[in-house]
Amino acid sequence: MDSRAPRRSGEAGSASIELVGVLPFLLLAILVAAQLALAGQALWSAGVAARAGARAALVGGDAAGAARRALPESMRSGARVGDEGRVSVEVPVPRLLPAMPPLSVAAGARLGDDG
Repeated sequence: MDSRAPRRSGEAGSASIELVGVLPFLLLAILVAAQLALAGQALWSAGVAARAGARAALVGGDAAGAARRALPESMRSGARVGDEGRVSVEVPVPRLLPAMPPLSVAAGARLGDDG
């Protein structure tokens, strides 16, 4: 006696069809998560660079130069650094797809006597 359950005709390929239908949404979710991770990394880098520039300004050094050197090399060319009163750093977010709109993130820091 065969212990296998009988297969119904028409259900054999339904799992494959469902996977093909869900796959674009899964890929989109992965792409969105990766883009958010890149934006977070850019924001983190801008914050680190702003603090490095603020430390340099506190001791009388070149705040803009210190901020640029603290950025990853891939972000230096598009970065905008301001050092009027507080050091601000704005960097473009790397895009996974060229069709995506350009985004940028910014961070600022100031060290010293607040009184």
